[in-house]
Amino acid sequence: MTEKENLINAMKSGDIGSLLELTEKILSEGIPAVEIADSLIQAIREIGEAFEKFEIFLPEMMLASDAIVEILKVLEPRLKEEGSDLEMKPAKIIMATVKGDIHEIGKNIVITLLNANRFDVVDLGSDVDSLDIVKAAEREKADLIGLSALMTTTMLGQKEVVEFLNEMKLREKFKVIIGGAPTNQDWADRIGADGWANDAASAVKLAEKLINNKGVR
Repeated sequence: MTEKENLINAMKSGDIGSLLELTEKILSEGIPAVEIADSLIQAIREIGEAFEKFEIFLPEMMLASDAIVEILKVLEPRLKEEGSDLEMKPAKIIMATVKGDIHEIGKNIVITLLNANRFDVVDLGSDVDSLDIVKAAEREKADLIGLSALMTTTMLGQKEVVEFLNEMKLREKFKVIIGGAPTNQDWADRIGADGWANDAASAVKLAEKLINNKGVR
């Protein structure tokens, strides 16, 4: 087993101590930090997909996600030295569970994966008023707004955010993606959202696609 494979296994187990030791060892052998970061990011995507398939469970998912966030902090100085674009992605994403809905687990998993993929994420929490979401997007100069709704009774909050953006002539400034158990692509199309994701891994891929198309990255 290679050192990079050992690193990925340590990340999956959430063993931050071993991660730090292995990272220092690999770096001392002259392997670029960007290669290590690429391997870890690919691994966290695979873990996210495994979680959505019920092959692993939430504790394992969170351990691995926390581990990669910590190790990327260690890699960041070397990434800057190498001039890697992994040191920071210029895109900013606002995430919120819409008003009337207190469910956050799904949203938080998406945020964890977005953070692991080096996006700048602002989490507004749950039960967030539609106008407050729009104001936060303006204040933070966000590129994308992610809206979660876990109940059929709160789905209209997603629609209301898009309506506010249209009324305030701000719709072109922000990409909007939605998710949550009762939502689907048809609902996204009906309310004028830019996309829908049925799981965390898909949400990250969708965010990357939309931001690339927007020309931010």
